[in-house]
Amino acid sequence: MNIEIVLARLNSMTNAKNAAGMARFGINPKGTLGIPIPKLKALAKEIGKDPQLALKLWKSGIHEAKLLAVFVAEPLKITEKQIKMVVNRFNSWDVCDAACLYVLDRMPGAFERAETLSRSKKEFVKRAGFALMAVLAVHDKQASDKKFESFLVLIKAGAEDERNFVKKAVSWALRQIGKRNGRLNRLAVKTSKELIKRDSKSARWIAADALREFASLNTYVRKRIA
Repeated sequence: MNIEIVLARLNSMTNAKNAAGMARFGINPKGTLGIPIPKLKALAKEIGKDPQLALKLWKSGIHEAKLLAVFVAEPLKITEKQIKMVVNRFNSWDVCDAACLYVLDRMPGAFERAETLSRSKKEFVKRAGFALMAVLAVHDKQASDKKFESFLVLIKAGAEDERNFVKKAVSWALRQIGKRNGRLNRLAVKTSKELIKRDSKSARWIAADALREFASLNTYVRKRIA
């Protein structure tokens, strides 16, 4: 589908009230049209996979166009140069997380990329590293425990970052790793108990958030990790 036609479709769905509501949830209001995710996914289904269109949508700078780009992209056809451009232009948590959920975790070298991104000084790039860890803990059923153990080391290293969108992603990664199986649960609880003793508000918040979730796991999850 032609980029001009797609952008016209997106502009026709603009909802200023929704855009204002999204800003209250910490979504960057710059270039935001206020289009609900279900509508974007419906449009993505109509378009189908189109890597060239995805790149043009991303470069448009429109918030919803970036999300649509994630939905129509083909992970195996994205070059390293393109992924660096995409990651370095993250400016909102929802686009960052969507890219991790639908693109980054499906590309070769996802575990190595998560480690690299988690060391970044840029807020949303660093968030992407930990968000990708969380997504891999859920999606990659075949990965060894050893890979996630190395993530716990990175979590301990990143836990003192006080920036809101980073610390929430660190917590997300820790909680998802701790729900993967019994062994990783024990290691995640141990990590949390180490973090809660630190002289860092962020580390203590992350630890408390994780321990609270581990203590309230539903029966299904408890049986799975037992």
